[in-house]
Amino acid sequence: MGAKFRWSQTDGRLLEAGLGLALALVGIFGILLPALGVAGLMDPVDTREVASKTATQVPGTTVDAATGSGMAPTGTHRVDLAFLSPDLGQRLLLALPEVIGSLLLLLILTLLFTMARTLRDGDVFVPANARRLSIIGLTVLAQSLLTPMLPALTTELLVSGTPMAEEVPFSATFTGGHVLLALLVLALGEVFRRGTKLRADTEGLV
Repeated sequence: MGAKFRWSQTDGRLLEAGLGLALALVGIFGILLPALGVAGLMDPVDTREVASKTATQVPGTTVDAATGSGMAPTGTHRVDLAFLSPDLGQRLLLALPEVIGSLLLLLILTLLFTMARTLRDGDVFVPANARRLSIIGLTVLAQSLLTPMLPALTTELLVSGTPMAEEVPFSATFTGGHVLLALLVLALGEVFRRGTKLRADTEGLV
């Protein structure tokens, strides 16, 4: 019971080249450049978009001159928190969410690249791929938690003890998309695991 499909060398090389390029881009722009900024070897990340408690009036509000009535939308909005000369600690906190997210993405891409290399034989149902899919699923699940939490936690540390602490609330928005994706990948990993086990059992009977 082999799970074979037609997979040319060109297909494999194109897939590996695409994943290799993605690995290089994430490593350079998501990890290396932010790290150089933290070290002070190049311009660091010095702004963070945050939620603000301050209510503002939207320019161009419609007001009736005769009655004084009209519309004046107000509410919280997002602003850029800028640091003129961030110190080492501030540079690290500003870059940390991007670096951690990029490291997780780098892990996923590395596992996908390794899986792509196994496709050279046209056989996807191998035990190693089942384990890799499980790790990818757990990594995506970790991303679903860390992506909103890291910016919120580091922002809290950045404004703590400053006048901005009262203006910037703790804000983390979770979405179910990453969780659903993680569950789908974990389910696919289980399919791979069962497929490899079934094939091994079948081959043992022959």
